[in-house]
Amino acid sequence: PLRPNIPTAVDQYAPLLQKFFPAKYRQAHDLWPIRQALPQLHFPDDRQSLANARRRFVYQELLILQLALAVKRQQTQSRQAPVLEATALIDSRIRRLFPFELTAAQNQAIAEIAADMGRAIPMNRLLQGDVGSGKTVVAVYAMLLAVAHKHQAALMAPTEVLARQHYLTLSRLLANSRVRLALLTGGLAAGQRRELLEQIAAGQMDIVVGTQAVIQEDVQFGRLGLVVIDEQHKFGVRQRAILKKAGPDPHYLVMTATPIPRTVALTQFGDFEVSTLRESPPGRQRVYTYLLRDADRQRWWEFFCKKLRQGRQGYVVAPVIEESDAVEFASLEEVYESLANGPLEEFRLGLLHGRLSPPEKDAVMEDFRAGRIQTLVCTSVIEVGVDVPNATLMVIEGGQRFGLAQLHQLRGRISRGAFPGYCAVFADAQTEEAQQRLQAFQSTTDGFELAEIDFRLRGPGELFGARQHGMPQLRVADLVRDADVLEQARRDAQTLVHSDPGLAKPEHYLLRRMMLNRYGQALDLAEVG
Repeated sequence: PLRPNIPTAVDQYAPLLQKFFPAKYRQAHDLWPIRQALPQLHFPDDRQSLANARRRFVYQELLILQLALAVKRQQTQSRQAPVLEATALIDSRIRRLFPFELTAAQNQAIAEIAADMGRAIPMNRLLQGDVGSGKTVVAVYAMLLAVAHKHQAALMAPTEVLARQHYLTLSRLLANSRVRLALLTGGLAAGQRRELLEQIAAGQMDIVVGTQAVIQEDVQFGRLGLVVIDEQHKFGVRQRAILKKAGPDPHYLVMTATPIPRTVALTQFGDFEVSTLRESPPGRQRVYTYLLRDADRQRWWEFFCKKLRQGRQGYVVAPVIEESDAVEFASLEEVYESLANGPLEEFRLGLLHGRLSPPEKDAVMEDFRAGRIQTLVCTSVIEVGVDVPNATLMVIEGGQRFGLAQLHQLRGRISRGAFPGYCAVFADAQTEEAQQRLQAFQSTTDGFELAEIDFRLRGPGELFGARQHGMPQLRVADLVRDADVLEQARRDAQTLVHSDPGLAKPEHYLLRRMMLNRYGQALDLAEVG
């Protein structure tokens, strides 16, 4: 047992700990000295002493993080990027390509992005918007701004399904323009790939859409001006760094359809400026959400079939692909069979999951888009970005197995067109947390509200996959509980880095060393070292 040995260890080692903060700084910020705080953290005299001791360590942890982000931001601003200005002429030429009016929120985001791209400092901007708020249009504007200045743009998506979807969307939007568009994915034949790489290197392709294939070593851009990354949190920090190494720094726009709670934005994306799209484009219909039990199945399928007969299409989402002993859920194949021989036997069904090869996935999606498949039985591969306006029905099986953000993404697939959407969730919620999650999902379609609820229910660690994001986990601070300390630490870090860039002064030596040890690698802070 450790407990009996802790007092000895604390007595012995607390006096040896280094003082991170200069005394003047500590007094100004009302922080206990470390030698006083540590013993009180383990064996507090009273509640107030515990709170003071804890606050000291929470503040220290959050300050180190915010210092790293502030230094990172400063480094970005010392780099060179091409100046890509949105003149009145360029702006009107780009807008002519959009066959619809942009929303006020889209115009605001475009103004922020255009201002960034008009400077010689690389833009580092996060575009977050709720499902269906029209982020792609904003990204297309930014890419065309680069192309108007004879630069190239790269658009990177996390899956082949989504990369192809973006490629189709762009092909449609740019059909009447001279923009040269390429799709670069892992599935290309060697000869095709070689030819495409030569064209990209020679600057003969203006916009390159792809998956991680875009950042492999052999891909060289002639004049890369802008990189757009969709669903940022599905890529690690390392992958972002590779793209930045191609010539002068490109501008950098990151998109996410998972709205981010403010505290997470200040930590995971603290080196970004943030643009937010909150309103949906006009004409988008609402989605009705139902939490159903097994007893409701027959009525629900009758309704589903009625809508299919009226010409709508639907998704049935199941949480797993193959059976395992641990999983009591019917596998996707079984769901498919039971529907084909049961409630949906008179309709054309298709099957889509992650194990299919890229050409197989494409063929299924093409059939679904064209209406040859009326209902798509699938896993959550359709979670992000799949856009078939006529699909307005969704059934989610095993709803308790999906996170709130994921449920919200799935539902977003049926709010794309001119008809209202209907989403039914069948779930067996055993835990209190699962029940709260599903009730929240039913009660609102506002992704920002859901993100905050999700954040409170699950805590920050789960939310953005910090490990795969490349950022070390927080040890003492809790972003839900310590949001106010975070805001304070952020202000203080910015002031410190402003007055002492790179933390070079002797009195900041320990803070700097701690910052580099903890975040140097994750944030690529090598050049401060």
